[in-house]
Amino acid sequence: MLLFFTLGLLIHFVFFASIFDIYFTSPLVHGMTPQFTPLPPPARRLVLFVADGLRADALYELDENGNSRAPFIRNIIMHEGSWGISHTRVPTESRPGHVALIAGFYEDVSAVAKGWKENPVEFDSLFNESKYTWSWGSPDILPMFAKGASGDHVYTYSYDAKREDFGAQDATKLDTWVFDNVKDFFHHARNNQSLFSKINEEKIVFFLHLLGIDTNGHAHRPSSRDYKHNIKKVDDGVKEIVSMFNHFYGNDGKTTFIFTSDHGMTDWGSHGAGHPSETLTPLVTWGAGIKYPQRVSAQQFDDAFLKEWRLENWKRLDVNQGILPVDYLNNTDLFKAESMFTNAVQILEQFKVKMTQKKEVTLPFLFTPFKLLSDSKQFNILRKARSYIKHRKFDEVVSLCKELIHLALKGLSYYHTYDRFFLGVNVVIGFVGWISYASLLIIKSHSNLIKGVSKEVKKPSHLLPCSFVAIGILVAFFLLIQACPWTYYVYGLLPLPIWYAVLREFQVIQDLVVSVLTYPLSHFVGYLLAFTLGIEVLVLSFFYRYMLTAGLTAFAAWPFLTRLWTRAKMTSLSWTFFSLLLAVFPLMPVVGRKPDISLVMGAGLLVLLLSLCVVTSLMKRKDSFIKEELLVHLLQVLSTVLSMYVVYSTQSSLLRKQGLPLMNQIISWATLASSLVVPLLSSPVLFQRLFSILLSLMSTYLLLSTGYEALFPLVLSCLMFVWINIEQETLQQSGVCCKQKLTSIQFSYNTDITQFRQLYLDDIRRAFFLVFFLVTAFFGTGNIASINSFDLASVYCFLTVFSPFMMGALMMWKILIPFVLVMCAFEAVQLTTQLSSKSLFLIVLVISDIMALHFFFLVKDYGSWLDIGTRQLLACTAWLFMYISASPNRLWMLSDPGLDLNLLHAIRACISHYVIVMSMTIFLVFLNGLAQLLTTKKLRLCGKPKSHFM
Repeated sequence: MLLFFTLGLLIHFVFFASIFDIYFTSPLVHGMTPQFTPLPPPARRLVLFVADGLRADALYELDENGNSRAPFIRNIIMHEGSWGISHTRVPTESRPGHVALIAGFYEDVSAVAKGWKENPVEFDSLFNESKYTWSWGSPDILPMFAKGASGDHVYTYSYDAKREDFGAQDATKLDTWVFDNVKDFFHHARNNQSLFSKINEEKIVFFLHLLGIDTNGHAHRPSSRDYKHNIKKVDDGVKEIVSMFNHFYGNDGKTTFIFTSDHGMTDWGSHGAGHPSETLTPLVTWGAGIKYPQRVSAQQFDDAFLKEWRLENWKRLDVNQGILPVDYLNNTDLFKAESMFTNAVQILEQFKVKMTQKKEVTLPFLFTPFKLLSDSKQFNILRKARSYIKHRKFDEVVSLCKELIHLALKGLSYYHTYDRFFLGVNVVIGFVGWISYASLLIIKSHSNLIKGVSKEVKKPSHLLPCSFVAIGILVAFFLLIQACPWTYYVYGLLPLPIWYAVLREFQVIQDLVVSVLTYPLSHFVGYLLAFTLGIEVLVLSFFYRYMLTAGLTAFAAWPFLTRLWTRAKMTSLSWTFFSLLLAVFPLMPVVGRKPDISLVMGAGLLVLLLSLCVVTSLMKRKDSFIKEELLVHLLQVLSTVLSMYVVYSTQSSLLRKQGLPLMNQIISWATLASSLVVPLLSSPVLFQRLFSILLSLMSTYLLLSTGYEALFPLVLSCLMFVWINIEQETLQQSGVCCKQKLTSIQFSYNTDITQFRQLYLDDIRRAFFLVFFLVTAFFGTGNIASINSFDLASVYCFLTVFSPFMMGALMMWKILIPFVLVMCAFEAVQLTTQLSSKSLFLIVLVISDIMALHFFFLVKDYGSWLDIGTRQLLACTAWLFMYISASPNRLWMLSDPGLDLNLLHAIRACISHYVIVMSMTIFLVFLNGLAQLLTTKKLRLCGKPKSHFM
């Protein structure tokens, strides 16, 4: 069995990794020939302002007095430049947002696990193509482009990372630091001839990364005075910098200014997902090569922003990725046509390289070219475009080039996903085979379903293994002659041993068919429909949290549909009450949107009240362990009180902008460290150990809570305690075994195997309950498939200085705490119902894998982002940079990465759901071990540990 679980774990790692090979492969194309334009650019230098975390509405809207928060930027919109909305792409985080802005493409999805601060993959960027780039701002953003540049022409100036403190002084100082250092830099340049010469070259970029708005948004929310005041500070700073540039360069008219943002922010101060408040960011451009404001009488947009912002008479220009935004350009029609033609040729070059790469590794008779863009059609379009330019038909050139770009992008997507069907089929075959084998193993080794069917055991034939070996050789040879990556061998060959193992159990399959045929058809169909409905509810709950409410409501009615109500009225009523109480949480707003410390305090008081009841019962006991047990519980009560104090005092300190007190930080980390040790000091008696685990984990959970979610583990645990009782009742009702007194049951590491029983049909329901409770633990207080469900305020008791990995780890532990509580309760259910953890785990595995297979089929990477609320088009602003920063003989374009809208359409949320289900399956092994450790191990405060036996 150990070998089976080891192989199963490896197989699931393969299935888990497959989604990244199928959907997360790099779309970047290398090896294109650089394309040139014969016309000179209008600008010598670019000044790029990126206000991190700035929402479009926060910049453009007027305040309650009818005044703009950014009067200088609004004056630019009305008198000097062009404006619009740039639509960012999920994940709306700083790194991918800046990669889109500065490198001109949505960050390579294969870079997900390769680092956050440095370049995880090779790509070109605006900074790399410039003669010189000077940048000021966050140490988290600037190094990623400097370290990826060829040569040493990209210079960065960053403040200390400790300044990025969400709880300390005014975060506007981060932006003030940038503005002051830029001024000092130019003052120094006047007295440094070498530097003065460099900043007067062509093709130079000045990048100002302004983090204050994002920091204030996280700490105080975008609706706060701090966030809005920071916008005014940035506007003042931009005004000063623009004035300084114009004065320094003598108003030569060769500077282009761009003001934008990498992402927005939700009302509750988070970002990362696709809410419009996160994806809609401002784009304001002015200076050399940019059109002046255009007055219009009416504009057609699907939103009502223009009227809200009172900008309906100034033409709004939203941007599209991959295509030169000619509406922003103030130049001759010839220049626009030549630029558009070069744009089309560059993307066509990527298409050609991608096609050649795929053709070289595919057998000639299997290669299917992209028919919409044949060689002859490419030639005809290019010839016709050149002819239009010659005859000065510039509008026709732009239209024709857009058509060519559209076809080339479709072709790039076609070749990038060329092997997707082959890989997907292999993974699905492997998935189905594994589910079949696990199901057969359950039936064969852990149930009585086929015990009564008598069949002769036939001697295995050599034909079966020989056939599979031959198929394996053919598959390997087919992959070898196509020079496929080694991962293709894994996906192509893995289904063979799995299906060989399935077909070896042909005798079990025959017996199963005979057994099922003897079962009443109506009963069989009823159970099958109930199982299918349960699976679908679980799948839908990943998309719609209220499905958890529907499921819990059905759970509440369950005792009344069986004989449980007549046997155990109090237990049934408790089950119904806590099921309905837990069903309320999925209907509430996602955690973090409405923080309320009073609810956290209330949860702490309820924990103290329960602790008082337990301590009172302990004091009535007469055994020799009373002092030790009492000391452990008093220690946990003290921990809860300290957690409540830390939450309250930290909140007060942050409101006063005094930062996180050191003593609070020490207490928080000490509480976290002790939460997995203190329960081991408690008695191994079932309910006492479970309650001790709850108290320890609740102390940590309170420190990580900001609102109503602090009550969630408490309600969930109450339902788990009732679940343990009600499962005993169902077991006695079915006559499988006699009811044990729960107060006499102890957790023991060395459980007698002879006490385990075979599986019955009702055990499938128990396994389903476990999976449902695990999904509820995940999604009960928020949709963790959506990044913006995470609130940074959750970790402020532990740290306030920005640290993405540490903050992420703390929030992940917050998510896992309810999961651990469910797994510990399930350990008790297995113990009280005399079930082997291996047999139930197999059922859970089958249910989880069926769910994962659902999500595998649901994954899509096409269609409009508007369909899923996350349409994003940010990277087109790189074309503006390209346009104003181009050398006299070359229109800068990412000649390494591909600008492909279809290739880079975001993968739908189903991928995150698939990853969650697969991770849940893999983590079950780990968390099952953690639950066993927490429930069965016993430490003593002094002396040798005492062994406990059943």
